[in-house]
Amino acid sequence: MLGLKRRGQLLLDALLVILGPTGVGKTEVAIELAKRIRAEIISADSRQIYKEMDIGTAKPSSAVRQKVPHHLIDLVFPDEIFDVAGFKARAEAIIKELQKKDKLPILVGGSGLYIKAVMDGLFIGPGADWKLREKLKKKEKKEGRGTLHQELERVDPTTASRLHPHDQRRIIRALEVYHLSGKPISSYQTQFPSTLTNAVMIGLERERESLFRLINERVDRMVAGGLIEEVESLLSKGYSKDLPSLQGLGYQQIIGHLKGEYPEEEAIRLVKRDTRRFAKRQMSWFKRDKRILWIDTEEFSSFTEISDKIMDILMKKIPQI
Repeated sequence: MLGLKRRGQLLLDALLVILGPTGVGKTEVAIELAKRIRAEIISADSRQIYKEMDIGTAKPSSAVRQKVPHHLIDLVFPDEIFDVAGFKARAEAIIKELQKKDKLPILVGGSGLYIKAVMDGLFIGPGADWKLREKLKKKEKKEGRGTLHQELERVDPTTASRLHPHDQRRIIRALEVYHLSGKPISSYQTQFPSTLTNAVMIGLERERESLFRLINERVDRMVAGGLIEEVESLLSKGYSKDLPSLQGLGYQQIIGHLKGEYPEEEAIRLVKRDTRRFAKRQMSWFKRDKRILWIDTEEFSSFTEISDKIMDILMKKIPQI
């Protein structure tokens, strides 16, 4: 099993990032890699942090996690707050600890802001203005869902393009920064140079229709695996449907069905549609980062072959591995 090598007494600050749209196979490739080298996986998924939300977030099974250590999964309960600043602090601490142990940290996920926070730093911005936040919430409630996202599109189209129209918490934060500073939050988030000199960013992609087919199939597997029952269980435990954790893909649409708004078939259709739309936004976000080396997964017949390709890239980019 391969590991990191030392130059003198200093461990090189090597980091591998595997990113891409939902459903493309990031986790499977990372697991294949981690089995072959001294590596551990750090999840960069803003939904896998939640306990009791396993099926809808596509968490690796407990059996897989026993074989390959995973970090930053099951951190908080669905009604607890966890933000990107908390993720950044924990991820950086784990990265440093793994490097000290001669292990390669593999940061894996599709949450662009989480990955950017680790790679480029984090803009904290103006402090919270609770009166403004409440005013914005009331505006959304009065004028209809999507109103705040439309406002964000006018003042900060870059940020609006990567946020789901129903991601009220992040939309309000972006509008808050704009109203308090006069600048879009996206302008601040481009001011940090990379501090990780030995980081390799690998993006996995595939042709759109092929990706959409995989997404549809994955949603079907989630439903067959108990997604609806998982959502029922969360609601029965008293978790509010309005929690940020339950506003995510899969959960929001299933909740609508359970509340009697539409039949199960329509809920599944909405999950598939919204997941495909989310994948498109993910790719738009990632394609702006020129540091990413892209791999077309359709050119390979297995996750093992993709991991072989990544190993070739690593040996060239970080010869010390």
